[in-house]
Amino acid sequence: MQVLYIILGALAALILGLFVFSLYLPARLKIERSLVMIARPDVVFREVDTLRNWEHWSPWHQLDPEMKIVYGEKESGAGAGYSWESKKRNVGRGSLLITESRPYEFIATSINFMEQGSSKGYFRFEPAGERTRVTWGMEMTVGQNPARKFLGLMMDKWVGRDFERGLQQLAKVSS
Repeated sequence: MQVLYIILGALAALILGLFVFSLYLPARLKIERSLVMIARPDVVFREVDTLRNWEHWSPWHQLDPEMKIVYGEKESGAGAGYSWESKKRNVGRGSLLITESRPYEFIATSINFMEQGSSKGYFRFEPAGERTRVTWGMEMTVGQNPARKFLGLMMDKWVGRDFERGLQQLAKVSS
């Protein structure tokens, strides 16, 4: 019986320790990846600003080519949007709206992942001669929930890897 109390005490101490540790984890996440592409900013910008083009380079389209996509009335520029639904868990369902579009410089998006929450996304296009440095980023709030904060620790690795694949595909279709 004493062994059981020791095990329960150790488990309680571990849970308490993890909870206290979570208090020091950030409530906001920022994930960002960049790639220099052999393409002019106007070419790369159009690939991102026109939502139908995402089918050619988005890592989530590659994970589930069968996902259902419904485009809004506007398909490029500020106000353009689409919603998606996939049977694959790592693609899920949600909607994306372009909230800002500054030609050849910057695109901002609002992304709703339904029950998983929402985030703000962005693309920056920086000219470098005949090349373009493209930065794809996302910012989100995970709040004070300890479980979501610990999950946030892994988000940079998981989503960052998807951003890297997407940027590599974007470079291919833009060159």
